[in-house]
Amino acid sequence: MILGRSERGKPPVEPVTLKILVAGGFGVGKTTLVGAVSEIRPLRTEELLTEAGRPVDDLSGVEGKHSTTVAMDFGRITLREDLVLYLFGTPGQERFWFMWDELSEGALGAVVLADTRRLEECFAAVDYFERRSIPFLVAVNCFDGAARYAVDTVRQALDLDGLVPVLLCDARERESVKEVLIEVVQHAMAHAAQRRRATAV
Repeated sequence: MILGRSERGKPPVEPVTLKILVAGGFGVGKTTLVGAVSEIRPLRTEELLTEAGRPVDDLSGVEGKHSTTVAMDFGRITLREDLVLYLFGTPGQERFWFMWDELSEGALGAVVLADTRRLEECFAAVDYFERRSIPFLVAVNCFDGAARYAVDTVRQALDLDGLVPVLLCDARERESVKEVLIEVVQHAMAHAAQRRRATAV
């Protein structure tokens, strides 16, 4: 007997795959964020920090950090049956910024991770995405012992456009990171729709 499609069940869904960047300063928690949500073992390109790097690696506020991303972090998360995100964590140190252009190719949007103890560390990432018109949001990683500020205070300190979302998150917590990723996808989709409307006029 030949079974009809309804009897065999639905055909497999071909998911839409989207590329999201995770950027920010040195030691802000990008590797932790990718690892918290990735459903595969994250690909990490980390090297140990050495004495030779001390003159260029500012460890103020992250004295316990012993390694750093030198190329990228890569992870994957399925938000829905039909939506898969590929996450690319960028290196935070200035000497590795040349890789950002390569990593940002084809990205739907970006998360700029911020640490209120060293807020200036994320200025470069904010400037990068603003100059390239890549939609992004700022996620404040709430480190233990760090002062907590209202999102409007963070927005003012970073001189952000009023349309850029600012969220508080814990990069160690899967559900917290998922909320950030859902928000950046929604923001990027709204940004793309707005641009389509502007070009249609």
